[in-house]
Amino acid sequence: MFLLDEYDIFWTFLIISSLIPILAFFISGVFAPVCERPEKLSSYESGIEPMGNAWLQFRICYYMFALVFVVFDVETVFLYPWAMSFDVLGVSVFIEAFIFVLILIVGSVYTWKKGALEWS
Repeated sequence: MFLLDEYDIFWTFLIISSLIPILAFFISGVFAPVCERPEKLSSYESGIEPMGNAWLQFRICYYMFALVFVVFDVETVFLYPWAMSFDVLGVSVFIEAFIFVLILIVGSVYTWKKGALEWS
């Protein structure tokens, strides 16, 4: 009626994939050494007490550079499947990809002109 026989491999995979993390945590809890020394409970395990405030402000250029890197990295991920199936897609998809790359070039020129890529 519901053909539950066809889902045997699914239920097997689901049970095994649920048991592996549970067993890993259980085995780790049983066999891991527990020694709570003051050095182990401190912020850093090196034994040196931290000095000063942990809150540090970073310059905005680090964030901008990371953001630009992430944007171009994601763009590469979007262009890779298109490049792999370029011969089957046709002219319309080529035009769409060309517009996408053109938008990327305009964005990179904009970030370059705004000085987001400068470290000074």
